[in-house]
Amino acid sequence: MQKNSNKFGNILTNLKIDALNEMQEASIKANQEHKDVILLSATGSGKTLAFLLPVLERLKADNKKTQALVVVPSRELALQIEKVFRQMTTGYKVTACYGGHLRETEENNLIEAPALIVGTPGRLGDHIRRGNIVTDGIETLVLDEFDKTLELGFQEEVGFIVESLPNVKKHILTSATEGVDIPEFLVLEAPARLDFLPEDGNTAPRLELKQVLAPENDKVDTLFRLICHLGNRSTIVFCNHREAVERTSKMISEKGILNTFYHGAMEQRDRDVALTKFRNGTVNVLVTTDLAARGLDIPHIRYIIHFHLPHTEDSWTHRNGRTARMEASGTAIVVLAPDEKLMSYLEEEQVSTIELPEKAVLPEKPKWVTIFIGAGKKDKVNKIDIVGFLSKKGQLKKDDIGLVDVKDFFSFAAIVRSKMSFTLELIKNEKIKNKKVKIDMAK
Repeated sequence: MQKNSNKFGNILTNLKIDALNEMQEASIKANQEHKDVILLSATGSGKTLAFLLPVLERLKADNKKTQALVVVPSRELALQIEKVFRQMTTGYKVTACYGGHLRETEENNLIEAPALIVGTPGRLGDHIRRGNIVTDGIETLVLDEFDKTLELGFQEEVGFIVESLPNVKKHILTSATEGVDIPEFLVLEAPARLDFLPEDGNTAPRLELKQVLAPENDKVDTLFRLICHLGNRSTIVFCNHREAVERTSKMISEKGILNTFYHGAMEQRDRDVALTKFRNGTVNVLVTTDLAARGLDIPHIRYIIHFHLPHTEDSWTHRNGRTARMEASGTAIVVLAPDEKLMSYLEEEQVSTIELPEKAVLPEKPKWVTIFIGAGKKDKVNKIDIVGFLSKKGQLKKDDIGLVDVKDFFSFAAIVRSKMSFTLELIKNEKIKNKKVKIDMAK
């Protein structure tokens, strides 16, 4: 099983991975031997690399056309895949296209055809109709999380995309759940089917299941006490509706829990800020809808709290897939009001009950804060520039600077909370690459 780990040695080194896992090895082999492949594997098991490496094997350096297309259900998943491919350092150009991103920026990125394009159905269809994506060179089509991509509302657009690709020679479909029907417009030829899903289909073996019984139907106070009990650990709180997300976030904020919220109706920049703060540890609690149940590649999430019960078993599976990823452990906690019962697909003996202490003690504030910098990739600013700027002009040591996230037109950097005021005062009138930019606390 070491053959491909050796073959892709430099790429794995760039990704800080020692070796490919069994599922990734099987995917590479199946894609070498079969025209079409369906890969079923749990969220967090490494599916992205399991299809990107077979895609890479098919790319030709002397072909200047777009050669591969990856269709995904969310912008976050598109960005994650783009990021992984860039980190692989293959020499091939990649770009992501998704709703909420400036179309003009994407159009500029598409002028020189990327070898690989990753995107959401609506935006990809738009670019194809406008002629921004030339499809005749695309020979590999990947539908990642295809069960979600093909849900009602995406079918028509995905159908249009498939019909617009006249020369596809390989299909790769991936999913973390089984039982989805493959539509007729997706004509697969004797596809190889790889099933690496856990046998029970529900939970990874490293995932603990717990419940908290709220004394009243208004569960916010129980949620507050639960978060206090869990301490300063990375936690996602799932609600079923956008309005409930904002209301719940506000109510626990008023009780002293530092948190941020995230849902599909937010402006893209606000979504970027929320995810950046959660990813870099500026806040440890993210209140969200099922939008965050797929595609968010945030390591070390310790707790999943189902504040609202998931509508479906599929939703339950994907929510829980945010934790217990790869070799880590995690805990899924269901908060039950007096008139609520555990979902029918859970057996009571699987689930232990958490008894909350009477007195709630607020967790310590996180170590980090996030600053906003009004310059990004399009200003030729990269992570090294920002770290250098904060070190020299802001007098920060290496350990004082956390994750740096560079977007197209702005960037975020995590810095130690204790040095925030001093550093902001030092850098507020300084220039980055000879350009005066706005620098402030990220709102």
